[in-house]
Amino acid sequence: MPDKKSVLILCTGNSARSQMAEGLLRDLAGDRFDVFSAGTKPGTVRSEAITAMREIGIDISTHRSKSVDEFVGHPINYVITVCDTAAESCPVFPATTARLHWPFEDPPPASAGEQASLPVFRKVREQIKARFITALASGELP
Repeated sequence: MPDKKSVLILCTGNSARSQMAEGLLRDLAGDRFDVFSAGTKPGTVRSEAITAMREIGIDISTHRSKSVDEFVGHPINYVITVCDTAAESCPVFPATTARLHWPFEDPPPASAGEQASLPVFRKVREQIKARFITALASGELP
């Protein structure tokens, strides 16, 4: 597709929700969008996110947490914030960049352990997937 739109999915740590969202949107509409994710305070990709995505056939094991600063100045068509903290501290993008805010539940911290937190990762994964399906079907993400 010659004129792919670019989508930057933003969260605080770029370790869970934004990583899963990046993998999901690539899987659902990678032919239409160049998809990236970043964090306002990047950490490391959570193993639970990798496991939850692997369960539905999407491999994000090679993803790395990136700073939103890596994308400032790049042409981005859509910025989707998936947590309130990122929405509040999102850098300013050009007026031509559409901003969408889709807050999803913050998964438990890594200290909770994979067995305790994996069900939440699965639930959030399914919520993100449903939100993308709706946005793609409605034209919110054309």
